[in-house]
Amino acid sequence: MDPTLQYLLRLLDLEPIERDIFRGESHDSVVPRVFGGQVAAQALVAACRTVPEDRLPHSLHSYFLRPGDPGAPIVYTVDRIRDGRSFATRRVVAVQHGQAIFTLSASFAMAEEGLEHQETMPEAPDPESLPPADELLPRYAGLFRDQAVLELLLQARQAIDLRYVNEPPFGTAGRPREPRSQVWFRVNGKLSGDEDTSVAHLCLGTYVSDMTLLDSVLLAHGRGGWMTGDTVGASLDHAMWFHRPFRADEWLLYDTDSPTSQSGRGLARGRMFTRDGRLAVSVIQEGLMRVPRSR
Repeated sequence: MDPTLQYLLRLLDLEPIERDIFRGESHDSVVPRVFGGQVAAQALVAACRTVPEDRLPHSLHSYFLRPGDPGAPIVYTVDRIRDGRSFATRRVVAVQHGQAIFTLSASFAMAEEGLEHQETMPEAPDPESLPPADELLPRYAGLFRDQAVLELLLQARQAIDLRYVNEPPFGTAGRPREPRSQVWFRVNGKLSGDEDTSVAHLCLGTYVSDMTLLDSVLLAHGRGGWMTGDTVGASLDHAMWFHRPFRADEWLLYDTDSPTSQSGRGLARGRMFTRDGRLAVSVIQEGLMRVPRSR
């Protein structure tokens, strides 16, 4: 297994402190905040540790309250809201320095048969025909506001094989276009076990879901984002629905678009499809999108 993936899996393997209380560490970072996808994934791990194994998360709703400090541990406390015959509900609060930085509510359900339909997977080129992010991103180094930005992007994607279908926002700054973005992704390595409904795959999907989701908002306005310094942004809330089993170590198409932006906020919607066309996950996020004032 790739060592960077091993490191990410260790990051998501929280330390139990007391009943329903867990502690997590963070990536080293060149910026003074924790990656939002990491906090969301760790909170989901904490919630999953308190429910029976036959119940998996089918939805989560979360709020980013304060920037996380990458130099300090994060404590996750889980509240067992309800345990029913087929559903369970958990609430998680992530705390640093005595303050809540993130909250998550998750609903869990037992597998059962039911009516089925789904949207058709959009067209996209084969992922193997696209360059990995660690090859693509250095080509844009001259557009970033400083070298530390490139280092952070490469660092955050070390464990993830991420491949852009469209040119990323920082490559099209100044040229507004359709507010839609597509990337293929999978983790760098094969996860143990044949079961594709395990918590590990769901939490890794949650980790990646915050990576490129707001790109579609930036594209609509020809903005490069925090990477180029023409926009100040942050995740505000994040919701996910897990529809069908998937493996995070197999290719997933992350198709996102943005229906609106206003009042310094942008809304983005995402859909994750397996390579054979099954709709696995739906995502919605609102993000802070402010244009820095000129001096």
